Amino acid sequence: MRSALIIAWIVAPLAAGAVHFYGPGQKWKDRDELAGILAKADALSAAKDYIPAIEQYDLALKKAPPDQKDLIRRLRLAKSHAMTYVGLLPQAHEELESLLEEVSADPKADSKLVDETRTALASSQHYMTWLLRLEGFPRTEWEPYVEGARQNFKVLAEGAEKRGDAGLAKRMKEDLDSSIRLARLDLSELQALPLPSQ
Repeated sequence: MRSALIIAWIVAPLAAGAVHFYGPGQKWKDRDELAGILAKADALSAAKDYIPAIEQYDLALKKAPPDQKDLIRRLRLAKSHAMTYVGLLPQAHEELESLLEEVSADPKADSKLVDETRTALASSQHYMTWLLRLEGFPRTEWEPYVEGARQNFKVLAEGAEKRGDAGLAKRMKEDLDSSIRLARLDLSELQALPLPSQ
């Protein structure tokens, strides 16, 4: 009996160490570390401290397990949101286009994530149109962006109507109307307007 207790007393710490360093303990540690990075990134983004938030989202993307597609996609979306606030709208727009293509092609993708991505992309297309027009680019350059925004806002409005979400449908229709007006405004009228807020 006594020798069994001594053996157990010696083996227990070794087993605990093995679980921690070589077994599921390492996964738990990595998961906790990732959760801490995410919390920091979200807090920085909420505080409108976007450049450090982008750095934290990048770090989280490196540490996220490759099999957790939804998490990776949500991180990409959150990073794109932050990028739009620090003068990286073209890069954010490209990332959102890629992300929407990916989630739209995946039948298992979360429908809420698809709608959030489409909304973010439509907004980025609207802002890209605004900026390109202000910078004097010809219609051939900015028209694809405004057309993309109109199509995405229309899809979102129709989807919200089908689900019976009247509030969201109304907002998406207002955004659709705003994109239509943006394309029709004279440049002088556009220059007189304040830049849209995010």
